[in-house]
Amino acid sequence: MLSQWILQEAEQIGFDACGIAQATALEEESAHVEQWLEAEREGEMSYLTRNKEKRYDPRLLVEGTRSVVTVLFNYYPTQPLSGKQYKIAKYAYGADYHEVLKRKLRQLLECIEARTGPLKGVRVFVDSAPVLDRAWAVRCGLGFIGKNTTLIHPKKGSFFFIGHLFLPIALDETGTSLSNRCGRCTKCLDACPTGALEAPFHIDARKCISYLTIEYKGSLAGHDPKLFKGWMYGCDICQDVCPYNRFSLPNSEPDFQPTQQLLEMQDEDWLALDKDRFDTLFKHSAVQRAGFEGLKRNINFIAKESRNCKSS
Repeated sequence: MLSQWILQEAEQIGFDACGIAQATALEEESAHVEQWLEAEREGEMSYLTRNKEKRYDPRLLVEGTRSVVTVLFNYYPTQPLSGKQYKIAKYAYGADYHEVLKRKLRQLLECIEARTGPLKGVRVFVDSAPVLDRAWAVRCGLGFIGKNTTLIHPKKGSFFFIGHLFLPIALDETGTSLSNRCGRCTKCLDACPTGALEAPFHIDARKCISYLTIEYKGSLAGHDPKLFKGWMYGCDICQDVCPYNRFSLPNSEPDFQPTQQLLEMQDEDWLALDKDRFDTLFKHSAVQRAGFEGLKRNINFIAKESRNCKSS
């Protein structure tokens, strides 16, 4: 069966999980997103309000799509960065995941076309188009949405990148959607220092440290630096406390390993960061999304807490 063969090929390439679902409209999932947008929880991420119809139905995004192949790729690091005060989200330790995953998905596509012949209208997506990534991962049976709104694989945790192939061929579905398995646990909600997780499965991006240090381009003056807990790019708090991440294993992808220069960065080095050092450290990194000025803004903002502690 072609579907099962695709799953086996995905595993051989190095993906940690793969599933296939029919390309249909995400009606229930889109209703939840609409409620979130109506509550204006997206902050300055205006791109989430564009092309919504295409986001909710893959057949409108790519005409002729009949199946969605979704993959997970582990980014959990072998060791944390050495800085004590200034922290970067684990997904950004290594090379930009967009290109790494696209390369591997194209490799999977080549394997598929070796069996099917050339396919017209195929698209590869890695967090770069109006696609509900987590919704498709759930549809493909790769996990459930946790109370912290992340995708959680019940046996492997949540430190994963998500990617997709939109294919113009009908494939058998390989999984069923998983219902939430958080039970009574509220560790993620309790740990969120800014209150961004305002209720189970509901996040206010405007309060989220990841949003504020990456997507938000304005001044952080109205926020409390001590609540950022040293996170200068992204935040892993709600994932770090999740019991399912006790199953997380270090990734073995060379491109996702931090450079020795990044590993050696100390707090004083971050304070002294200049443009040349930034470019050396993050030339091919997702941290480029914030840019030098954005990262420097975050560092200086967090440094206020250290100065306040010394003066008190």
